[in-house]
Amino acid sequence: MAKARVIIKRRKAVRNIKKITKVMQMIATSRYQKAYKRATGAKPYVQKIAEVLGSAVQALEADAKTVDHLLLRPPSSHEKKTALLVLSSNRGLAGGYNGNVLRLASHTLKDLDAANDSPDLHISGKKGAAYFRFQKRPIKRSYTTLGDNPKFAEIEKLADEFMQAYIAGEITALKIVYMRFISAGQQKPVAIDVLPLSSIAGSTKTSSKTVTHFEFMPSAEALLDELIPTTVKLTIFQAFIEAAVSEQIARMVAMKAATDNAEKMGKKLTQDYNRARQSQITSELSELMGGVEAMK
Repeated sequence: MAKARVIIKRRKAVRNIKKITKVMQMIATSRYQKAYKRATGAKPYVQKIAEVLGSAVQALEADAKTVDHLLLRPPSSHEKKTALLVLSSNRGLAGGYNGNVLRLASHTLKDLDAANDSPDLHISGKKGAAYFRFQKRPIKRSYTTLGDNPKFAEIEKLADEFMQAYIAGEITALKIVYMRFISAGQQKPVAIDVLPLSSIAGSTKTSSKTVTHFEFMPSAEALLDELIPTTVKLTIFQAFIEAAVSEQIARMVAMKAATDNAEKMGKKLTQDYNRARQSQITSELSELMGGVEAMK
């Protein structure tokens, strides 16, 4: 009887866990829908900004003018000091989401150290901050209030701080490590270069068939003064919202797997309980028959 009681308690605990993981899966699914709409809704705007920026650069090159902006210039300091922004989550139970991002961040830091760089580590999310504190890696600044639904105003302020630090020479580059959202079934940890933007002029040299040519009013130079900082802000914002939707997908998949495992475990425990109960009944019947035979 003792074994059957233990199985009953375990089965009850598994059922409670199943209810919790099922609810967490539903919450992650709801948050995923909102995050997905934001991530896919922002992409056309980002692409159009990039198209206008490329056309402005081409217009200047057609007039034999150079693209000159503080954010495009290489750093004046010979000492390398890259700001590395790592986007992790505030909560766990998201499968391998944080592990994959933090593993890539560690490799990126090792590569920077090998290149005689002195990187400043900026962490978004409590999980990333806890990981690098455990690794005894100095953290320049951590951000734990952005949450699952980052606002553009918050990211704009963060981007302005990085741009001002780059212009002032406090940092020589900006990298972001995050989970890129490719599709609902595919996400990939990546490390992208945000500053300096010296690659813009080269990357936008495409054929006239793929780039729309615009007539600029005001001039292309004045427009670039607005477009280049906007590009930096949108790049950082896009990374945050793609990280948010990737996190919800990872949590949704992890909770779905946990719910399925709890259901399988519950069925197995039910079978074990039935076997234990059957064995107990057989033993009781054997004792009863033995007592009857002894009384004859």
